Amino acid sequence: MKKLIYTSLLCGATVLAGCEKFLDKTDPTATKFNEFFNTEDDLRRVVYSSYVDVFSSVGLNGKLLYQEDGKSDDAYSRTESHHHQLIANGNFNSNTAAFSWNYELHMKHTGRLNVFIANVNLPYVEDEAVRTKYKGILEGLRAWHYFWMVSRWENIPFYLEPANLESATQPAKSKDEILSILFPMAEEIANNLPPDAYTSDAYMFNKYSLKGIIMRYYLYFGRYEDAARLAKEIMDSQKFELHPKYGDLFSYKADKTNKEFIFTMDMASHANSATNSFQHLAPQYRTGNGQSFVVPLKSLIDAYWTLQGDPIDKSTQYTKEQYELNPKLNRDPRLAASIYMHNDIFQNEPINIYDANNPMYYERPRASRSGYWYRKFVDEADAFRSGGNMHFPYIRYAEVLLTYAEAKIAMNQVDDLTKECINAIRKRAGLDMKFADVKLPKYAAYTPQQWTDLIRNERRIELAGEGRRYDDIIRWRIAEKVLNEPALGHTRMVDGQKVTLKVEDRSFRPNNYVWPFHENSLKVEPGLRQNPGY
Repeated sequence: MKKLIYTSLLCGATVLAGCEKFLDKTDPTATKFNEFFNTEDDLRRVVYSSYVDVFSSVGLNGKLLYQEDGKSDDAYSRTESHHHQLIANGNFNSNTAAFSWNYELHMKHTGRLNVFIANVNLPYVEDEAVRTKYKGILEGLRAWHYFWMVSRWENIPFYLEPANLESATQPAKSKDEILSILFPMAEEIANNLPPDAYTSDAYMFNKYSLKGIIMRYYLYFGRYEDAARLAKEIMDSQKFELHPKYGDLFSYKADKTNKEFIFTMDMASHANSATNSFQHLAPQYRTGNGQSFVVPLKSLIDAYWTLQGDPIDKSTQYTKEQYELNPKLNRDPRLAASIYMHNDIFQNEPINIYDANNPMYYERPRASRSGYWYRKFVDEADAFRSGGNMHFPYIRYAEVLLTYAEAKIAMNQVDDLTKECINAIRKRAGLDMKFADVKLPKYAAYTPQQWTDLIRNERRIELAGEGRRYDDIIRWRIAEKVLNEPALGHTRMVDGQKVTLKVEDRSFRPNNYVWPFHENSLKVEPGLRQNPGY
């Protein structure tokens, strides 16, 4: 039995390229590794497939960045098989498919990457700089996989060489040990990559796109000094800037022409396959193909502060109830740029979520149960097309500014640059800077907690619908609060009473900050130990 287990593990960890699908061979008769991995084109195909098999696929619902918030208090994912819904509502255990699906996807691809990195000298290339570049990109992808897995399970198997029977049965390494190796290694890899996006294959890691990923995980793991340092380095490169119009970034008006996207899932990253964000996110309209797979919740709508930069329950202009009943009243313009809602115009027709004859009626199977939809990445030009050609940002320059500000606030170092970063975000969003400028005297008396609340909310609404919220509520340790509240939707007055749509109940236990290993993973990997509470 043990022999069977170890053999199965090795297939996943060491020879994935052969076990999985001979994914890059150009010669269909090839049976040996060096027969389908021997040219520069083979090397490039390996790099391409290492992105598209996990990070840039247009149809991998469990990994699409615009569906990731379905795990969080910001959104509801209506399809269990997409592996977000049960994580958000807490109805999971160590036999839930989402955990085996995610673990196997990432672990088998780190095994695959280890094999190709170890054999990177096999292909013939005319220019050794090409080999060096592709090797660095593969190493950067491997680091990204490990950062992600450590953020979910903490202690995991960690290999930088193809595994063998002996290494594959060793105990998992601790989070701290892995990160002590991973962070400096990843920075060295990034420093050896070219600084600019490539003319072709622009989606592949360059120096600053990989540093953006490393910066993100420095912040996630509470290494604030390093997060601020890398954010400042990216800012000082002067290669990126905020796009003047926030909403245009997420439509065909600017998705391909802005200087804000640092790391992009462009069309080349999935071989020009049609993108599906309209289908996945949009309202169903007549014969249109909107599926409403992931929809915003009331908690996100309420998180958009006022035009003056204040929480809606602290506004001097209107009451909280007035804001709830009229969400666009005196609000941060990013709300209208990011969300469709009741009475908005979609395809030249008002959205009426309470009219049973309207295709967007909230009880229809493909409608939004919350009465809200994401507007980001939903361009109405795609309404009656079979697919789109949208570019999606893994990292935007706005996240860099927010990271610098959050890291400095976390260290209680609210300097002028911290305030300038926040102001740049708010000014571009269209807030009334006569009141929202954080250099005004009223902000001078802010406590550390007030600054923390401000930057966390700025991050939430600036990056809404871009897959960052779940990580944030986990690292801030607030999931016990925000995911133990019901998921709610649109609010209206009915017979003089305020009524809010209820989507589902949710729960979150203290041990849920770390995911369980699936029982099947524990059976085939003797070095794994189940995380506490599962």
